[in-house]
Amino acid sequence: MNRLTTAAVAALMTLAGGAAWADYPERPITMIVAYSAGGGTDIAARTLAPFIEKHLGDGASIVVLNRPGASGEIGFAELAKANPDGYTIGFINTPNVVTIPIQRDARYTLEGIQAVANVVTDPGAFSVLPQSEFKTLDELVEYAKANPGKVTYGTTGLGSDDHLAARAFEKEAGIKLTHVPFSGNADVRAAALGGHIMLCNMNISETVADAEEGALIPLGQMAESRWDEAADVPTFREQGYDVISGSQRGIGAPVGLPDDVLGKLQAAVKAAVEDPEFQARAAEQKLALDYKDAAAFTADLEAMHATYSQLWDEEPWAQN
Repeated sequence: MNRLTTAAVAALMTLAGGAAWADYPERPITMIVAYSAGGGTDIAARTLAPFIEKHLGDGASIVVLNRPGASGEIGFAELAKANPDGYTIGFINTPNVVTIPIQRDARYTLEGIQAVANVVTDPGAFSVLPQSEFKTLDELVEYAKANPGKVTYGTTGLGSDDHLAARAFEKEAGIKLTHVPFSGNADVRAAALGGHIMLCNMNISETVADAEEGALIPLGQMAESRWDEAADVPTFREQGYDVISGSQRGIGAPVGLPDDVLGKLQAAVKAAVEDPEFQARAAEQKLALDYKDAAAFTADLEAMHATYSQLWDEEPWAQN
C-alpha cells in the first residue's frame, strides 16, 4: 500500500469514527445509581433522566439501574469498570465516591471515574432547638471551649459528609464535640427535635422546612454562597469559619470517554438542569441545583480527595 492510499484509508477511518460519534447515542444509555430504589439519590436521578434524554435528542433513551451496596462502592465500581463509550453513565455522590477508596481497599479508584457534570450541591448545616444554649456559631464555639466534649451532634454515620464536615469544623475552631451517629437523616432529625442531641448536622435542604416552622434554628450553612431557598442563613465563611462541605450529586462516566461524547453529555445535562419543567420538579424535591461542567466538577473531586486524604492520615474517621 503506497503512502497516498495509506493516507486515504486513515482519513476515511477518521471520518467514519467522527460520524459514528456524531450519531451518539444510537442505543439506550444505562445510568447506574449506587443506592436503593426510592431513596433521595434514586428519585433525583429518575427525575433528571428524562430531561437528559430530551436534550440529547433523536430519541435518546436512559435506563436507570440500581446497584446498591457497600455505601455506594458496588455501583461506583461497576461504573468505573464499564466500557467508556458513553452508554454507561452514573449518578455519583460525594463524599462517598471520594472517601470509599481512601478508607478501604475499594474495588475502584477515583481516577477511574470521569466527572461529566455536577447537578446538585446540598450544603451541610448545623441546627439547634430554639431553646438551645447557643444560637450562633460563635456561641457554639464559646460553649464547647468551656465544656469540652459536652456538645453532642448527630450525623448519618461515620465518614458521611456531615460527619467529616463536623470534624473539619472542630479542627478549624479548636474544639471537641461528641459524635452520635445514626442510620439515616430521619433518625438524626427525630433525635434533634426530641432533644436527645444538642446539635444536628443535616444538609440545608433537609433543614429548611423545620426552620420555616420554627422547630429548628440553623446556625449556618457550609456553602460558598447562600442557597436561594435559605437566603437568611449565613454561611460558615461569613461567620469566620472556613468550612465548605455538603453532598454533591452529579453525572459520571468511566475514564476514557471520547471528547465529543463527553461534550454532548455535558451539554445535555446543562440544558436539562436549566429546563424550566425540571427546575419546577427540583423545587418540589428541595434539590439545591448547582450545575458545574466537567472541569469544575473534576476540580471539586480532586480538592475533596486531597482534604479527606489528609484528614484520614491525621485521624481516621472510621475510629470515631
